[in-house]
Amino acid sequence: MTKAEPRWQTDIDAYLSYLRFERGYASRTLQTYQQQLSLVANSQAEVASQTITDDPTAFSWYSQTESSLQTYLANGRRRGLSARSLALVVAALRGLYRYLQQQQLVSDNPAQYLTVPKPKPKLPKNLDIDALQHLLSFDSSSDVLACRDKAMLELFYSSGLRLAELVGSNINDIDWREKLIRVRGKGSKERQIPIGSLAITALQHWLSQRHLLLGAATPEADHNALFLSKQQLRMSARQVRQRVNHWAKQQGLGQQLHPHMLRHSFASHVLQSSGDLRAVQDLLGHANLSTTQVYTHLDFQHLAAVYDNAHPRARKKP
Repeated sequence: MTKAEPRWQTDIDAYLSYLRFERGYASRTLQTYQQQLSLVANSQAEVASQTITDDPTAFSWYSQTESSLQTYLANGRRRGLSARSLALVVAALRGLYRYLQQQQLVSDNPAQYLTVPKPKPKLPKNLDIDALQHLLSFDSSSDVLACRDKAMLELFYSSGLRLAELVGSNINDIDWREKLIRVRGKGSKERQIPIGSLAITALQHWLSQRHLLLGAATPEADHNALFLSKQQLRMSARQVRQRVNHWAKQQGLGQQLHPHMLRHSFASHVLQSSGDLRAVQDLLGHANLSTTQVYTHLDFQHLAAVYDNAHPRARKKP
């Protein structure tokens, strides 16, 4: 006879199903929430078994208080959890309790006023324009994989796509006349982004060669995929990361290159040229302007570096 699933796990499962099917959350986000909430439940269940009862299943989300959850966070700080990790725990707990309130299983949200140290803003890494020009300068005329990769890199930098957005793109998402691509971002929200002329040229060249990677092994669902692998399947996120890093090494950049750095570079360079933070927010598909504002720090660093190098009174003595 199988052991019954504890009620706290049933609540987590119901909450994650709600996020997946009604809110359209990405699978990676769901996995993170599952992990964080399970860690909280197991830890609090262990405390309950030591102080209240010998039955660890006696733990319930309904019996938690702001004080008990704050104690969990304090223990996490003592274990060396970063402010960013603790903030993620709080976000997961607040969301869970909002869901339980909607289901009328709890009357209050004990996670609503939880406090954690404010994480230091993590500035995204980006490449300067010269490094990007060099990265994209490789010859793609005689090799189908190089042709495909050139189109991927140009599209990443031209339009600031997320990795998942590029992987999920289909041929019919591109409006060739208007030079736009329709992408599905976080929460399955759609937006249209301009494509630069060099990226359009690279994409057209790739699509003229794409039939070489399309074959009997390609499932029906992948027939319209914008980018295909050697295995004749839609490119996976892992394969794209490998190919981006391959070209960073091939072009002698001297550093590992993640696809997200191309997105960061796109955002930084557009902001430096235009100064229009709202436009960058829309292009990146950020729900909150505060998420985009991190690029103003990069822009300031760029201006500060220009000042230090150019202003006679700012130059350091040798």
